[in-house]
Amino acid sequence: MQEETKTCLQCNKPLRGRSDKKFCDDYCRNNYNNQLKAHSNNYVRNVNNALGKNRRILEECLSETEETKKITKEKLTQLGFSFKYITHTYTNKKGDTYFFCYDYGYLPLDNGWYLIVRRRKE
Repeated sequence: MQEETKTCLQCNKPLRGRSDKKFCDDYCRNNYNNQLKAHSNNYVRNVNNALGKNRRILEECLSETEETKKITKEKLTQLGFSFKYITHTYTNKKGDTYFFCYDYGYLPLDNGWYLIVRRRKE
């Protein structure tokens, strides 16, 4: 009876060593698992990129010396801001809800205006 030669799941090279071995080396194992997770990793990567871009836009709108600044929704949209992506919200005692991208946030005001804020350091 001839023993069947097992091959690497990634590159199909013959395997040597342990009987339960699936990959010829770490490169093939990592590459195989990365390909399995590519779809979900791409989604997470895209969301993180959008959040980072939103944060950068808010940061650039608010200078170091400013505590707050008013800006129009149109201007934020022109800069590439996506209102779809936020990290969290904060509702103050007055009932105003701020939307945050990490440490920078905005408060919707009347007539298409937004108030940009920076989270206070604790």
